Parts: sequence; C-alpha cells; structure tokens
Amino acid sequence: MTEAKFRPLSSYIEYPVEEMRERAAAFREAMQRRRTVRHFSSRAVPREIIEECLIAAGTAPNGANLQPWHFVVVSDPDVKKQIRVAAEEEEREFYHRRAPQEWLEALVPLGTDEHKPFLETAPYLIAIFGKNHSELPNGRRVKNYYVNESVGIATGFLITAIHHAGLVSLTHTPNPMKFLNKILNRPSDEKPFLLLVTGYPAEDAQVPVIRKKPLEEIATFL
Repeated sequence: MTEAKFRPLSSYIEYPVEEMRERAAAFREAMQRRRTVRHFSSRAVPREIIEECLIAAGTAPNGANLQPWHFVVVSDPDVKKQIRVAAEEEEREFYHRRAPQEWLEALVPLGTDEHKPFLETAPYLIAIFGKNHSELPNGRRVKNYYVNESVGIATGFLITAIHHAGLVSLTHTPNPMKFLNKILNRPSDEKPFLLLVTGYPAEDAQVPVIRKKPLEEIATFL
C-alpha cells in the first residue's frame, strides 16, 4: 500500500471579513446572471478558452482523487450532426412515448420539445463521461468511487467556468445516451453523464421566464 504524503497548504488566501462579504456577493450576482440557453450562435470560440475551463473542472473534489471523468470536446460538424440525429431519435421516444404526463407538464414552462438544432449550431459540444475504473501510474486498474457525485461536482465547476469566461451553456441529457459511446469511441465502462452545449448566445436568444427559489426555501440553518 502506498504511504500517504502531505505538504503545507500554501495556496489558501485568507481575506478580511468585509472583503469576503464583497467577494461572496459579487460571485452571487455573477451567478444570478447565468442562464441556460437554447439559442446559440455559430460564432467560433477559441479552443484555449475551453481548455482553461476544462482544467478548472479537473480541480473538482472527487472520490479518492481518482478523478473519474473524461471530457470529449466536439467541434467537428459531421460528428455534431451524428449526435443530433441520435439525440433527437431518443427525444422523440421520450416526448411521444416514454415520458409520463406529469413530466411533460413540468417541461411546458421551458418550451422544450424533441427538436435540438443547437446540437449543430453551437461551436462546441462537451460530452462528459463518468469512468467506472481508472488506471494508476503503475498500470494497475482500480475501481472508482463516488463516480456520479464526483462527475456532478466537476460538471458544476465546468458550467461555472464557462459562464465566468463569458460564454453560455446548456445541459442536455437525452435518455439513454449510450449512443455517445459509439459515436465518440469511448469504452463501454464509461457512462455518459450529460452533453454540455457551449458557445455564445444567438443575438435574438430568449430564455423562459422562471423563478429561482429564495434562500429560505433551499437552506436551513441550525
């Protein structure tokens, strides 16, 4: 068994309390401006911006530091077309056969349906996979722990980084998503977590009028 090694925490920066308040409020305001977008521009985004956001996502806390995620960044028009065709096939099944009426009613305020043109319009689709196993530096294959939790946290980091960079995103989850393994040539023991559509909003982009729950509805202080 490998012995644990530690080093001093040198990266932490402590701020005066008033500055902490200001930073917390500024970040909250920035995140309240974030909106999920379904109308994307085809305008190009420099790859290095996406790379920086992915590096940020890779810093997320995770089970046993096995980092059980893999991000496939798709910009090739032909691959995006394949993904759209496969996703819309699953979405048609969902909207017209599989989804219970209660679920369909919950989606009405968002105005969604089986048509997903943004999968071709947006400059990037980031397919996020959860990895059930990892390979250690010595080549040993090991089981990953808390995969869904870890990948979910990393995805949250990625969405935040994309917004912070000045782009918009959409979390797209056609169900099932195993077609992504085939199209993107990923191993069968990697499970698609979601598709993150990324780019600039269209000039005429609109978003639904929705309400976010206030603090007293989402948190309890004891």
